[in-house]
Amino acid sequence: MSLSAVLPAVAGSSPSPSPSESPSVTVPTLQDAQESANQAASWVEQNWSTWLAIGMRVVLILVVASVLRVVVRRAITKLIERMNRTAQQASGTALGGLLVNAERRRQRSAAIGSVLRSVASFLIMGTAALMVLSAFQINLAPLLASAGVAGVAVGFGARNLVTDFLSGVFMILEDQYGVGDTIDAGVASGEVIEVGLRVTKLRGDNGEIWYVRNGEVKRIGNLSQGWATAGVDVTVKASEDLDRLKATLSEVGEKMGKEEPWNELLWSPIEVLGLDSVLIDSMVVRVSAKTMPGKSTAVERELRWRIKRAFDAADIRIVGGATAPVDEESAPDPMAAVAAPSVHSEPASSETRAPAPVPPQQTAAGK
Repeated sequence: MSLSAVLPAVAGSSPSPSPSESPSVTVPTLQDAQESANQAASWVEQNWSTWLAIGMRVVLILVVASVLRVVVRRAITKLIERMNRTAQQASGTALGGLLVNAERRRQRSAAIGSVLRSVASFLIMGTAALMVLSAFQINLAPLLASAGVAGVAVGFGARNLVTDFLSGVFMILEDQYGVGDTIDAGVASGEVIEVGLRVTKLRGDNGEIWYVRNGEVKRIGNLSQGWATAGVDVTVKASEDLDRLKATLSEVGEKMGKEEPWNELLWSPIEVLGLDSVLIDSMVVRVSAKTMPGKSTAVERELRWRIKRAFDAADIRIVGGATAPVDEESAPDPMAAVAAPSVHSEPASSETRAPAPVPPQQTAAGK
């Protein structure tokens, strides 16, 4: 028998479903609902003490962490305020008023306080979060391992940012420079107008603003801390009297140190250090003084001005200047610029008539 003849026979012999044979739907009874409720109540009764203990533990951890965070932040704020008061008392002295800058002190204390508060909050709340997860019996080993790997990856990817941040923190904590200081950072120099944890903003001599990353600064020269040196080199003729020269310079320095505002800018008397060099026809005398930081250039200019006027009055000759009369031996000959007489200056001379053109000759046909 073929397969094509069997299939219709099997299909025709299959019974068709009747409406009375449809699947029945089980409807929960009241007894089933009561049993489910009894099971849930039994489960809650067995585990409520555990959940209550976990909840109370979590609440206690959060409360202790919040209170500790507030206490630590307030302690850091009071510490910063005490540092500011100490600096304000130091600024009442003569030297402290010159060295302490209010904006610099405010910005430095604000930066230090912000860093300390952020670190304290991160440590306290991070530890509280880990304790809460541990209270729910969550295995922290995979989480800590993943966080460690992620931290290493972020550290490698953002190492420049981390370097800038850490360098900025140590610069502020060590008070290497502040707002108002004039510094030489190697890559740029100028006056500090803003100190950040990542970038320091400088204003150059021509008014430009430099943004210097703290991690790129390898060395810093602070020109506004301590004191500065104003030095002036005076070059005179080698034949000048040294005693008269020293007396004149000492008189200029003493007079300048008694006048305002130079008496505040000069932190030590102006001293004549002596001969810095001696040449065949000249000698160099060195004059120096300690000044307020950043004011050495102004003191040097004023000192040169006064020395020039004093030398003019004392008839002391400065090399290259016209303050002293000219020596007769070295006086130039007034006739040196006059040319020697020439035979070409006389129109009637034969030398003058020689280059004259020959007049044209008349031919016989033209007569």
